[in-house]
Amino acid sequence: MAEFWHGYVWPTAITVAEILCIVVPLLLAIAYYTYAERKVLAFSQLRKGPNVVGPFGLFQPLADGLKLLMKETVVPSGANRVVFVAAPMITFTLALVAWAVIPFDVGVVVSNINVGILYLFAISSLSVYGIIMAGWASNSRYAFLGALRSAAQMVSYEVSIGFVLVTVLLCAGSLNLTAIVEAQDHVWLGFIPGWFAIPLLPMFVVFFVSALAETNRPPFDMPEDEATLVAGYFVEYSAMSFGLFFLGEYGNMILMSAMTSILFLGGWLSPIPLEPFTWIPGPLWLLAKVLFVMFCFLWVRATFPRFRYDQLMRLGWKVFLPLSLAWLVLTAGVLTAMGWVPAPVH
Repeated sequence: MAEFWHGYVWPTAITVAEILCIVVPLLLAIAYYTYAERKVLAFSQLRKGPNVVGPFGLFQPLADGLKLLMKETVVPSGANRVVFVAAPMITFTLALVAWAVIPFDVGVVVSNINVGILYLFAISSLSVYGIIMAGWASNSRYAFLGALRSAAQMVSYEVSIGFVLVTVLLCAGSLNLTAIVEAQDHVWLGFIPGWFAIPLLPMFVVFFVSALAETNRPPFDMPEDEATLVAGYFVEYSAMSFGLFFLGEYGNMILMSAMTSILFLGGWLSPIPLEPFTWIPGPLWLLAKVLFVMFCFLWVRATFPRFRYDQLMRLGWKVFLPLSLAWLVLTAGVLTAMGWVPAPVH
């Protein structure tokens, strides 16, 4: 009996506790990210934003969530009911399971696997299925067009993201996300942090812009183009089925912000490797970097108009793909010629 408790029950309880420690704050962050977005856009447009429900409008996300919970879920008569209901669940679930390999500090990670980047790449590739299923099952031309646009867009920009990830792997010598952060734990010229964003600046820009396209955010929100598609692939959804798509989209934005911070901005490492900055706990530095990238998502939305679809595809295939491939070859050549190829991290 003791072996059963120590071998099965106790490890399972620890894993569940670790998952809850990530999922609960993440859901709160998603809720208040919507509030932050409305406030940032309001500030950009000289408005006030949410300011009625609670002090400074802080209870607005709770009111929105309650409204979605209380509304009726309507399934179109011609829809494939099973696929229609499963699509938002898949989208939301994939946005959560990717956090299993995100390290918050040395050893602070649910699953410290050696192929963390491959896991994240696989999960992000699967997320397109939820959108395609929603568009097809809705039995609506608007939704189907939005799903096709999203599939083409996400596949196009995943290619560039793949080359960017390989470039980072060449510099770090590992697929493990903790090892990638530790590979940036040095300084140049005595005061410049050794973040990959500095030598791989073009790749950093490509990754961030591709993350915007991958999460269907402005100026690449063609799958949700209200001018031509009403609301795109979730036009037939209501209540919490719509809410799950909403949570999945914002969850993916936070995930991409965390990936950007870990791959290019040194993760939990202090940007200034001097006291008293090194006294600040690593998770707080990671949180600050993630919040900055999240703000950049909103900043871009408030600044740039929506791309045309041909411009979006041209940027992905004719600009980012050749650029990322060329920088990958250049990085490999420089590392080999200068003898800087890192030893494999096991």
